[in-house]
Amino acid sequence: MAHREKDLEEEIYDQVVDLTEYAKRQRWWKRLFDKKSGPYAEKYSVATQIAIGGVSGWCAGYICQKVGKVAASAVGGGLLLLQIANNTGYIQVDWKRVEKDVNKAKKQLKTNTDKTGPQLTTFVEKSTDFLKKNIVVTTGFFGGFLLGLAS
Repeated sequence: MAHREKDLEEEIYDQVVDLTEYAKRQRWWKRLFDKKSGPYAEKYSVATQIAIGGVSGWCAGYICQKVGKVAASAVGGGLLLLQIANNTGYIQVDWKRVEKDVNKAKKQLKTNTDKTGPQLTTFVEKSTDFLKKNIVVTTGFFGGFLLGLAS
């Protein structure tokens, strides 16, 4: 029985490796949005562009919805447990120290944001250029994203 399981595990591993090699060879995303191979996604029909944008947007929206719910539950539950433990006397929270650390983190964040200004500007310009050149895909993505959030 253990020999069959080991063979099955090796077969699954080989299939996964084959799948990753196939994905590396295809480079479909690069072909879709590569500047050198053409005018971005404009070489595809409008229906294909909307489908690509819509499906990828729906997937992103669905994942954001699920991750958001889990994150909100974890943060809310953690804060609730912290308050319950504090009120029942299991832990003592030094709120002045927490406030001091938060203010220190704010100052550090403020100083670091000044350094990233030019990089952020370049990223925004590239993103705007991409969105303008691929307006159909972008529209499909945002529509799909909203549908993914709603589902």
